[in-house]
Amino acid sequence: MEEDRHIGEAMTTIRTTCKRCGDVELTTGDIGLELAEDDSTGNYRFSCPTCGTVQRKPANHRVVSILLATGVDYEIVPNLGVITEDEIAAFARSLDEGGWHSELTAQ
Repeated sequence: MEEDRHIGEAMTTIRTTCKRCGDVELTTGDIGLELAEDDSTGNYRFSCPTCGTVQRKPANHRVVSILLATGVDYEIVPNLGVITEDEIAAFARSLDEGGWHSELTAQ
């Protein structure tokens, strides 16, 4: 992380990696942090400034601490656990039912 000075303000530059483009530089406003409600870890998300791909990456305790210290916005997300086989079966059945595709394309 490095700070650039612009018109008397400190601007934090955060470096991360895009899966397509490689190293990219972002500002705190470019990153969103999702914190686990029962843990000090989470995920951060951003849109690559080069290719526009939205990405979500794991954030361990150290990364969470750094992002929070630099002023990145965050939200607490509930721990929903693993997807069960019953949930997968219900999802598969809903795909077999008609209408879902037309609902998506109508929006």
